[in-house]
Amino acid sequence: MSIKYRIAQIEDVPAVYQFAEDKLRVEFPDEMELMMQVWNSRFRKEALEHYLKMGWSFIAYDVNNKIQGFFLGQPFLFFQSHTQTLWIEMITASDFKIEAELAEIAIKLSRDKHLQKVVLPKSVETLHFENAAFKFQKWSDECVWVKTTK
Repeated sequence: MSIKYRIAQIEDVPAVYQFAEDKLRVEFPDEMELMMQVWNSRFRKEALEHYLKMGWSFIAYDVNNKIQGFFLGQPFLFFQSHTQTLWIEMITASDFKIEAELAEIAIKLSRDKHLQKVVLPKSVETLHFENAAFKFQKWSDECVWVKTTK
């Protein structure tokens, strides 16, 4: 299967949402359970609209322009002494090879744009990267958080 990658656009929201929901449906076939999972997901429509407008998210698509994976990313400034960090909120794909390629795009994009750090979901550690050996580091800072909504 020939896969291409490009920056996700706001017009991609419906297709990205459908891809993520279809993937989740495999794990949660019951409609009610699926709906509850979607409500708590990282790919809610308002989240997709936010991330895809920013220009730091990528999609993988096949020769039929069908989405095969994506990552949602956004930069943030002045965090833990780094001037610029790329936060990857979510990364998912139809197979592990595409997911690894998406993670590699996030890392290389950050290098090209002179960002000092990329924060990725822990799941990328288990992917097998063909062209590069990345040294993943655990996020060792201890922190606490407070919920500010009910």
